[in-house]
Amino acid sequence: MDIAIDLGSDRTRVFIQNKGKVLDEASVITYDVDTNEIYAVGDEAYRMIGKTPVGIRAVHPLDSGVIAQSELVEDMVSILLKEVCSVKVVMPRVVTAIPCDVTEVEKRAVVNAVSSFGVRKVYLIESPKAAALGCGVDISTPHGVMVADIGSGTADIAVMSLGGISVSKSVKRAGSEMDDDIVRYIRKKYNLIIGTNMAESCKIEVGCVKIPKEEKTFKVKGRDAVTGMPKFVEVGYADIKQAVEETAMGIVGAIKDVLEQTPPELIGDIYSDGIILTGGLAKLTGLAKLISEETKIKVRVHKTPQDCVIMGCGAAIAYMAEADKAAAGNFEGKGGLSPLLAAY
Repeated sequence: MDIAIDLGSDRTRVFIQNKGKVLDEASVITYDVDTNEIYAVGDEAYRMIGKTPVGIRAVHPLDSGVIAQSELVEDMVSILLKEVCSVKVVMPRVVTAIPCDVTEVEKRAVVNAVSSFGVRKVYLIESPKAAALGCGVDISTPHGVMVADIGSGTADIAVMSLGGISVSKSVKRAGSEMDDDIVRYIRKKYNLIIGTNMAESCKIEVGCVKIPKEEKTFKVKGRDAVTGMPKFVEVGYADIKQAVEETAMGIVGAIKDVLEQTPPELIGDIYSDGIILTGGLAKLTGLAKLISEETKIKVRVHKTPQDCVIMGCGAAIAYMAEADKAAAGNFEGKGGLSPLLAAY
């Protein structure tokens, strides 16, 4: 039995062959700074952010799509996989997603983190490829496909054809950067200090880059920067749009940069088919419309954009044999068109 893992900066998802997605937990771990004892991982640890006593920390060990604290990631992966994998699963093969623009050192860190569970082989796949597979798109044909996978840590934009990436760009300012933008905005405008969890909740409820017709507000709770006392304010779409639009326009700019570098024949395919928008941030109100207006190309958002990468990693399990053949120099059939990178 083979498995797939999407190690995201915000969420970690696991897919098991013949079972589908079996885990979707926050990429957070809580530990004792003196003894390194692990107190909690996943959603339980997420609820502890900003609420831990002295000596206990709740952290995101992945930052901007790459591993920032390798030992903590290894512990987190091992604990989460043990929750969903039967004891009968011995040395499984694993497919895991990585951002487009990662170094060999960053690739090796991902491989080591996944291998900590005890696996036979690790196959890597770029996030846009996985997202395209998760959307049911055939990227093995000589037809241009453009995917913008916008998550918490990174925005990965790529144009693909014949199972490979023609042009790509990775932006390390995405959903988590917007959370920080909201924290700074709320403090500057309302003298209110809030945490990133509150900012994320605010983004989910009233985050937008195009103000919708219906009015909606969200109660932001925190500490008054002047008095130090508890305080709350009601914020709406207009507030959060102002806070996040700079980061959003940075993502739009990256998409335009990729289009400018794309070969003309592939651009024609993209113009006909549109841009596929995936990742958790794809649900941000007005983002798809903003990208469409700026690029003059239609934008399609998958119905479950946050799951496209993990479902694509699961679909990529079927290409393991082809990747092994390609690594051995045997390109019979479609062996040379596997979307997977070399196995480790």
